Amino acid sequence: MPLTFRKSFRILPGVKLNINRRSWSITTGGGSHGPKHTHSSTGRRTTSMDLPGPFGWRRTRTAKRR
Repeated sequence: MPLTFRKSFRILPGVKLNINRRSWSITTGGGSHGPKHTHSSTGRRTTSMDLPGPFGWRRTRTAKRR
């Protein structure tokens, strides 16, 4: 079984710093039924939202490498 490392720190209300073995990311929002935005050090941007019931919505964009 591989070992993994992941840690989240709450910086401010509504702002989290997420760190794992290869990258870090900042997550904002996600309050009561609002959208959550995540920006990763690898260039990935994700917007997600919990919808009523067992539903959710997610959109991920990856920055183009130069």
